[in-house]
Amino acid sequence: MKPDTVKKQKTSWHRLLAKLLELVLSQVKIEVLPDVSVMTDPPEADILLLRRLTARWTAAQRALLPDGIRDSKASHILIEFKYTQSFNEDALAQAIGYDFFYKQAKQLSPVEMQTVILSAKTPRADTLERLGFKKTKVAGVYRSKIPVFERILLLVLNDLSNEPHNAGVKYFSSRQKAKQQALQHLKKLDLMSLNNEFKSLICGLRKIWAIFIKGGTKMRMEYTPEEVMEFGKEFGDVWLAGLTPSELLKKFTPSERMVGLKPSERLAGLKSSEIEDYLKQLKKREHA
Repeated sequence: MKPDTVKKQKTSWHRLLAKLLELVLSQVKIEVLPDVSVMTDPPEADILLLRRLTARWTAAQRALLPDGIRDSKASHILIEFKYTQSFNEDALAQAIGYDFFYKQAKQLSPVEMQTVILSAKTPRADTLERLGFKKTKVAGVYRSKIPVFERILLLVLNDLSNEPHNAGVKYFSSRQKAKQQALQHLKKLDLMSLNNEFKSLICGLRKIWAIFIKGGTKMRMEYTPEEVMEFGKEFGDVWLAGLTPSELLKKFTPSERMVGLKPSERLAGLKSSEIEDYLKQLKKREHA
């Protein structure tokens, strides 16, 4: 296979992460932009931008942002996402370049911008030591003591705490246990019940990760967010088809189950005495 063919088939993991963050964070006025240009004719980069649309992080925003980012005062968070690649000198050099050129292009002060490297894999201890990165008081958050590197924040997804606010990025961890922990928190978000796109993306990611595990790391497949969501929708339809009526009904509230039913259909199966008792209770509440 030719090198340029392999490049075209490479999955843009940062776009999948961006889509998940967009679905989660857009509801709290945080703009998520994938494929941000940091300079004229930029090199290929796995970067995305979180742009705060409020004066400072609100409580609702902090509840959905990971450690490190949620504590930053910057309004522009430039993220370099490393999913299949390891954190190393090259990744750090890229991030420093993006930090400088984006800040210059947008005329931002150092306080207004924070560049972050998200690493799905856990970096080698000798690499961290060589580049001066050490653990902070917050699990999974690293900073360098070397002046030229100190502006770059490193988040190791496998090491982030198992807290709900870390779930959005932690779902892209390389370790299955970390993914499962994040999934349990993501399932509890209101989006899981209200937003079909969110459910489809979560299910679709599970499906393609299973394919990658089965096929090995040498597989090269190009999946767009739209394709991943379509996979998830198909997976969800198959899963729903296998549920019994009682299992399916458990997923809806009583009021949701009644939507579209006629009054006679809502009362079907009730004894006349039960209906009369309910009417008496209703009259008491109306006159209370």
